[in-house]
Amino acid sequence: MTLDSQLHFHKMDDLKMALFLSQNKGIIEALENDDEDLAYEILSDITKAISKNTNILMKSQIITKEHNIFARSWDDIYSGMPIGDFRVDFDYFKTNKTPRTSIEVGRLLGIKATVPIYKDDVFLGFVEVISFFKSITTFFSSMGVDLYVLLDVKHADSAVLMMQNLTIDEYILSNRNYNYSHIQMLNEIDFKELKLSKTLYVDNKYIFYKTMYDGNHKAIGGFVFVLPERYLEYFRNPEDNISFLINVTRSGLYDVIKEEKYENNVYEKYSASSMVYLQDVISKEDRQVFLDEAYEKFDKFTKDELIQMMLNRNIVKKIEGKIK
Repeated sequence: MTLDSQLHFHKMDDLKMALFLSQNKGIIEALENDDEDLAYEILSDITKAISKNTNILMKSQIITKEHNIFARSWDDIYSGMPIGDFRVDFDYFKTNKTPRTSIEVGRLLGIKATVPIYKDDVFLGFVEVISFFKSITTFFSSMGVDLYVLLDVKHADSAVLMMQNLTIDEYILSNRNYNYSHIQMLNEIDFKELKLSKTLYVDNKYIFYKTMYDGNHKAIGGFVFVLPERYLEYFRNPEDNISFLINVTRSGLYDVIKEEKYENNVYEKYSASSMVYLQDVISKEDRQVFLDEAYEKFDKFTKDELIQMMLNRNIVKKIEGKIK
């Protein structure tokens, strides 16, 4: 599944950078000598250099063994602030010395790559690299898919910096670069039904749901995808099928549409070219209604246009693949 691969990709990128920072002699020296200014200077210089040369905006921070902010790359005004009450994921390091990379609830929800810092087997603190779903949201947007990262509202007491964020149903919207155009629709759907069925069809759009877990595999919210029906045209080939989103086949999507209570013909919103592909998944009992509508649509085309349509049909004959 593309979401999983994107999350893994960004987790590994963040982890690589956190491991690199954890070996920085200047950072280790700053922690040893309680030199917050030096730590900030080092983090700031490194992240600015990365941004200048790669266009990647990286956020990193150093945390003391007492779970207080020691230094952050993006400002120098919160040194000494305790954050342990917001970060239950630190409990992992009570029994583990290995790094941890996961989606975690802190004062903000994000992907956190946390690496403990040791010198001569003496534990000094942590270095973290943090990302907030911006790149992943942009990635899906480039494919015509809008992503909404939703944190269960029961975590609002921890996510104190998200208290002013937009809410959808009983969730706090976490990613900042979302598409606002679907918010009203999402506020009107039944999220219990969405979580149960994983797929809804509303206003000519498919809505998909995938549960979001933290590092302890505890459900903390969900990822919601909105895919306008017209973009299904891009996923006809087996190598470009919709399995990148969720475990549903194209015929399953047809069933989702069929279940909707249309006042008019279920097929009237489809173009003729779309119906060429839809014929593969029509059940026997629906076939006559489908054919009647198809003939009416095809009658508006010239012979040459129909031939070209069928030639395209022969090239892309079958949609295969499972969504993982």
